[in-house]
Amino acid sequence: MTPSTLVHRDLGLTDAEYESIRSILERDPTYTELAMFSVMWSEHCSYKSSRVHLKKLPSTGPHILVGPGEGAGIIEIAPGVAVAWKAESHNHPSFVEPVNGAATGVGGIVRDILSMGARPIALLDSLRFGDPVRGQGSARTRYVAEGVVSGISGYGNSIGVPTVGGETVFDQCYAENPLVNVACLGVIEDRVMQGRADGVGNHVVLIGSSTGRDGIGGASVLASATFDEDSLEKRPSVQVGDPFSEKLLIESCLELVGRGLLVGLQDLGAGGIACPSSEMAAKAGTGMRVYVDRVHRREPVMEPFEVMISESQERMMAVVAPDHLDEVLDVCRRWELDAAVIGEVIEGSRLEIVDGGEVVADVPVRALAEDGPVYERPSARPSWLDDLQRAPSGGARPPDLEEALLALLTSPSLASKRWIWQQYDHMIFLGTIAGPGGDAALVRLPGRREAVAITVDGPGRYCFLDPYEGARLAVSEAYRNVAVTGARPLAITNCLNFGDPERPDVMWQFEEVIRGIADACSELETPVTGGNVSFYNETTGRPIYPTPVIGMLGAIDDVERSVSFGLGSEGDAIVLLGRSDPADFGGSELSFVVEGVIGGRPPAADLPGEKALAETIMGAAARSLLTGAHDVASGGVAVALCEAAFASEAGFILETGAIDHPFLFCESPARAIVSCAPSNLRAVTELATANGVAFRVLGRTGGTVLDFGRFQVPLDMTRSAFERAVPDALSVRVE
Repeated sequence: MTPSTLVHRDLGLTDAEYESIRSILERDPTYTELAMFSVMWSEHCSYKSSRVHLKKLPSTGPHILVGPGEGAGIIEIAPGVAVAWKAESHNHPSFVEPVNGAATGVGGIVRDILSMGARPIALLDSLRFGDPVRGQGSARTRYVAEGVVSGISGYGNSIGVPTVGGETVFDQCYAENPLVNVACLGVIEDRVMQGRADGVGNHVVLIGSSTGRDGIGGASVLASATFDEDSLEKRPSVQVGDPFSEKLLIESCLELVGRGLLVGLQDLGAGGIACPSSEMAAKAGTGMRVYVDRVHRREPVMEPFEVMISESQERMMAVVAPDHLDEVLDVCRRWELDAAVIGEVIEGSRLEIVDGGEVVADVPVRALAEDGPVYERPSARPSWLDDLQRAPSGGARPPDLEEALLALLTSPSLASKRWIWQQYDHMIFLGTIAGPGGDAALVRLPGRREAVAITVDGPGRYCFLDPYEGARLAVSEAYRNVAVTGARPLAITNCLNFGDPERPDVMWQFEEVIRGIADACSELETPVTGGNVSFYNETTGRPIYPTPVIGMLGAIDDVERSVSFGLGSEGDAIVLLGRSDPADFGGSELSFVVEGVIGGRPPAADLPGEKALAETIMGAAARSLLTGAHDVASGGVAVALCEAAFASEAGFILETGAIDHPFLFCESPARAIVSCAPSNLRAVTELATANGVAFRVLGRTGGTVLDFGRFQVPLDMTRSAFERAVPDALSVRVE
């Protein structure tokens, strides 16, 4: 069956791409071949606009066992102890169908971790929505936010993987393009798997749920094109998740890996069967034959192309030696999972698709998996950026300090996200030492003293004002969030969320962000283990802010030496570590929330300062000198002090003398609030001095008031407003 002349355009392929396919095949493609090329050459699967730039990111280091190119990165956190770490996006599906879009985003990242032979043990989510109060379409924003949270909690809780942290930002630029980025941590229990189809004659086994029409075109239709007024009609392209099947899939695959029964393993997500069949063969330098009529289906009449590109969830592809096939099928039966031999590894380098004895597709595996189009898109610095950077950055007009603080604490982006994370079961496995609400989640590895600290950060407003500096600040803050737990930052994963890459201004933003991440990761010695690029986050010409979400991972060799989030005990000393610059208001929360200003330049990242701060906190943690720590970021020192006080349920008294609004609200990087017993204060300050870190003793903990010297606010009343702000904004009921 040869497609009609212009069908390729409906599948998201350009005329030039169609001609390339004809040249590769030396004939017209069949419809099945064209459908496979359409998903594998889509932006979401092929990274055709970003691949040339992603190569600039540092990806090797002493702790990196597996870098980019596999289902997830593998990091050694202690001799003989390794974890898997990866982030993915599910942005467009979550706008079209919030519950299933977010749920299947969780399922997909869990299977990425599983494909490496790792047990998923923790999830984080990085969410962006529109303004739920003042923004146009706020009712839709509230609907999307509630649905996304419901999808994450329902799926994650059901599969038994705790959601231990994350971040949620509300900004009107995300109203029609919400971001749903999900990261997952896994622990290697037996051996590292890879997605390879080695061994001619080995069987190809499809494990898990049956294949249906849900998700057809998900990668090419939803994730690889901008939105318009008709986008909400694309619900059939959103996959439907089944968390119970996912749980069975996790346990069965881990048993198969543990018993050494698999040659290769890869999940099925974007691209359907077309993706692992071509990628696994390409990595191994082999070919593969797939019999689509052997694929177990939930719909009896499906065309071969539908079977190949369906993105039905909860499926894995395994390569199995003939001697182990019966054992593999027996394990799947015991876990009540369907498993079917759908093909075999063959000589050569082609992917053959057979239906009822007829070859309906015959293509080179590399053409699908590795040799797709690569574009060096035009890029240009936008002309409007100069005016934006010259505009007032805010912070010049002294506000009423108390009113400004309360406005910040009750703004949706800074207010407590308790209403969101209390819906997540974050204590499954009983390994969560520090869960949602802090700087980084701290997860003890099963049966060990070592723990992993993980966090996600993405300052979109900073990157809007200066993509390069904003990206450096994103890496810096994630690094600092991990360091304040006492853990050493080791590596990052990322989700890079941008508008239409065919726009030169968007492409310039992307290139600058890549440059910033590369510089920061090189200096901070935190290589990139992999990640995800999400383009086309744009509706009717309105792109989101450039939003690189950085997932930082760190390790601590003894969880008993970790530092708590908060202000410690009654009478503890409170110390500010790091230097403050009163001019650091570009892109700040005070400027945006209180003054309604977006302009100027963001603070300049201080990478040597970040390393020195981290060494100071890690050194103090190793000697058990600290009773609490919290990084200073959005909202400045004032907001950081309040957040730490709320966590400890303790007030404080500042005794530092006259304070002003630049000191309280500027957002200089490389700073943290720490607390310690008075007897340890000298040791902490000496350690800071030795590392070249400036410090300022601010006061002490105690009482039921947040006493800033020039003004005071009651602890309980302020905390109540802080925790009520998000549910009030979303108009949801709190039990």
